[in-house]
Amino acid sequence: MLSRVADSIYWMARYVERAENVARFIEVTLTLMLDDPNGAGLQWQPLVNTTGDHEEFIKRHGTPTPQKVIYFLTFDPENPNSILSCVRSARENARTVREIISSEMWLQLNKFYLMVNAASGQARAAGTPHGFFSEVKMASHLFAGITEATMTHGEAWHFCRLGHMLERADKTSRILDVKYYLLLRSAQDVGTAFDDVQWAALLRSASAFEMYRKKHGRIAPRDVVDFLMLSRDFPRAIHYCVLAAQESLHGISGTPEGTFRHLPEKLLGQLCSELSYALVDEIIAHGVHEYVDQFQTKLNQIGQGIYETFFMIKKPGNGRSTQKNGAQALIQA
Repeated sequence: MLSRVADSIYWMARYVERAENVARFIEVTLTLMLDDPNGAGLQWQPLVNTTGDHEEFIKRHGTPTPQKVIYFLTFDPENPNSILSCVRSARENARTVREIISSEMWLQLNKFYLMVNAASGQARAAGTPHGFFSEVKMASHLFAGITEATMTHGEAWHFCRLGHMLERADKTSRILDVKYYLLLRSAQDVGTAFDDVQWAALLRSASAFEMYRKKHGRIAPRDVVDFLMLSRDFPRAIHYCVLAAQESLHGISGTPEGTFRHLPEKLLGQLCSELSYALVDEIIAHGVHEYVDQFQTKLNQIGQGIYETFFMIKKPGNGRSTQKNGAQALIQA
């Protein structure tokens, strides 16, 4: 497969997943506002910090308000991580590989883009925000389901799944980070009714509330961290995602499992092993924010390794390389 094609498929999947997770970030914040309207102003600054766009937001919009943050993360064309920008980028990547993906995938992604683009001119995110962000999530789910059902599970599909799972693992970790480090306003909130509301909102933001209750029953911070970080069975859990990404990476390279030939295989294998033998009590004792921060750094290293191994074009003679589509977004992933 051409590196250009693999790169476009990989980033198509990452951008679709990123758009969905931005919608999840905003939706959980809106839910917290309904439960604690007096603290609404304190919820939006952490949201911008978590997406990694704090400096750009402050430079262009100043003090965070619900209206400014929702616009910046949803429809701002100059923000490369806004929902509109992500869906546009995913559609552009899909357009360049239409001969590789199925026609059903292209149609769904095109509908997704047209829906978001139309909403940007109708102020729907401000008028009926929960309905709009639910539509974004459902459009992403439909694309994932169509991809699973209509695309041959070969090399191209593995690149799609690899990007999808790495992006999901990163964003699930960021949702955890919002709760544990940024949204928690003071130690006095721990164990209160508002604390329980936050944990429930966190689970719902990852579509994990019902599955968590089936396994653990009552909401407890330790069990929530264990479920979202270390579960091998829940498809939005970090451990599940990195295991699936590792499987697809080996499916691409043909390297037997448990061995490696390339740097990303080594890094991803080490990360999977670390999570396989991790204990939730050790993670909490170490500090969830610190653990998540280190995890995101490792994911970025894996992403950079994937780029250098599969997507980077090395020019003959001088050995220099050129960046390809999507590589500039790697640091923001």
